[in-house]
Amino acid sequence: MLKIAHRGAKAYEPENTLQAFQKALDLNSDGIELDVHLSSDEHIIVIHDETIDRTTNGKGLVNDFTLAELKSFLIDEKYQIPTLNEVFDLVNKKCLINIELKGLETAPKVVALIEEYIAEKGWKCEHFIISSFDWSMLEETSNLDPNIPIGVLTEENLETALAFAEKIKAKAIHPDFQLLNKENVQEMQKKGFLVLPWTVNSEEDIRKVKSYNVNGIISDNPDKI
Repeated sequence: MLKIAHRGAKAYEPENTLQAFQKALDLNSDGIELDVHLSSDEHIIVIHDETIDRTTNGKGLVNDFTLAELKSFLIDEKYQIPTLNEVFDLVNKKCLINIELKGLETAPKVVALIEEYIAEKGWKCEHFIISSFDWSMLEETSNLDPNIPIGVLTEENLETALAFAEKIKAKAIHPDFQLLNKENVQEMQKKGFLVLPWTVNSEEDIRKVKSYNVNGIISDNPDKI
């Protein structure tokens, strides 16, 4: 069962920082999950929200700042917002990287970066999975490079997600864990999909979700899985 660290080991270090991703590696996570937007000069920025307000000492939309400007804002007064390149270099093939597309126009940039690391640095498609709640971005990803594994995120309707996953030949379905039971997990697996629920944090919920025999769990505290 894959242990995937949500926004890095978010229970222990500030989310989506290099420190959180390093902590996930230190805890022997099988994967990390992160979120991406674009800066105004089109660098891929690892941050969850479309603004920097909640996580940094700055205010404003991620898309309105250049990379240099974004680097001047601090998380917890000491950490910089990372780029996706920096996370790839830190991880260096040690675990799976689940990239959740959040910002507009992120799909082509992320696909190009993945292809660059595969062509030049010996990475493989299996080192990555691209997920999103915006299924049009997943369709775009699939059209750009059908070899990159895709995870269909859903917090509502599993049947619709399953139908879409079949349509675009996704690798995985990433449901809100509260949608799951033993039967629907089995049904998705029978159709060939990995089931990777999010965000499972309490020991009670982790026990329950493990009893469904899911393929992996996305959690703020991967060491509890």
